[in-house]
Amino acid sequence: MPKEAKYKQQHMRARIAAAAARIMAEDGVEDFALAKRKAVRQLGAEDTQALPKNEEIEFELRAYQSLYQNQEQRDRIRYLRSQALQAMRLLEPFRPYLSGAVLKGTAGRYSDIDLQLFTDDSKAVELFLLNQTIPYEATLQRRFAGDREREISVLKLDWEGVLLNVAVYSANDERGTLKATPAGRPIERAGIQTVTQLLAGDA
Repeated sequence: MPKEAKYKQQHMRARIAAAAARIMAEDGVEDFALAKRKAVRQLGAEDTQALPKNEEIEFELRAYQSLYQNQEQRDRIRYLRSQALQAMRLLEPFRPYLSGAVLKGTAGRYSDIDLQLFTDDSKAVELFLLNQTIPYEATLQRRFAGDREREISVLKLDWEGVLLNVAVYSANDERGTLKATPAGRPIERAGIQTVTQLLAGDA
């Protein structure tokens, strides 16, 4: 590739990453692929092949939040982590973990809380919520445990005005690597003790 063409491609890649990060920070978009598509349309670059990796967008997102939403975002992260910890303590019998943007510290104004549970009886989680009179909506989503694709139950519920997405995995999956896509990075997760420590560090 000629040097000038390579420079233009790198420049467009950086512009898309920055625009996607701004969309995620300001509009509450949490899906990287959707943010990329919106950024490409905004820039009129539908024909480009210079799409940034998720890691590049996440880097720009952290920079944007630090520059334009610093204290607001810090307060939001602390609030969401405290709400997550309350939910995790309630769901402790099902080995809960926090994941997603709230764990990473990139959650924005409209972010959900993502939890993972590990149990051999997914229906027991639903029965538990019913006994606690906590309404929920059950959906099915695809996840990858190692190289195996499967459908898992994801329970969506309102937790103090915040949407809580509770992904219910089998007990054996707790020891494995979980991914949202085959080529994606492993989904990071943190248990009750780690989230408690994160909150202490946020104080």
